[in-house]
Amino acid sequence: MTSKQFSHLDNQGHAQMVDVGDKPNTHRKATARGYVYMQPVTLALIQEGGFAKGDVLAVARIAGIQAAKKCAELIPLCHPLSIHHIAVDISLDAAGSRAIISACAGLHGQTGVEMEALTAVSIAALTLYDMCKSVDKTLHIDGVRLISKTGGRSGDWFYSPSDENVHG
Repeated sequence: MTSKQFSHLDNQGHAQMVDVGDKPNTHRKATARGYVYMQPVTLALIQEGGFAKGDVLAVARIAGIQAAKKCAELIPLCHPLSIHHIAVDISLDAAGSRAIISACAGLHGQTGVEMEALTAVSIAALTLYDMCKSVDKTLHIDGVRLISKTGGRSGDWFYSPSDENVHG
């Protein structure tokens, strides 16, 4: 691949913030998902509210929302965006011994909100990890990915399980 194919690189291969000034404002939405795997006893503790640190899921949810709003401060070439909606949902899957984290972000603007949705999932997962690590050293985060994006010049995109084989 050449630097011409990467929007955040100029013709000399130097990092740049993409100029979106001439792009039209459109409604854009992105959804991301990820997982935190844990021991069944850890999952049960979360379900029972058995952590002295408080409501693990509520804290992780708020952390994800807060992270989406600060995405441009965390990722150097992201545009600061005026997000009109961010929702973080965390459900517990006993059969898979995991928490399923999803985030949906939306705005009316000149650039997409994929990074905000992905950041929300990532920080919610890290917060969940941080709050549970004292009782479970086997915790691990996996499968953080974009599930869908709508709006903008490149059009809509939706994840398909066949996408998992693309990277080997």
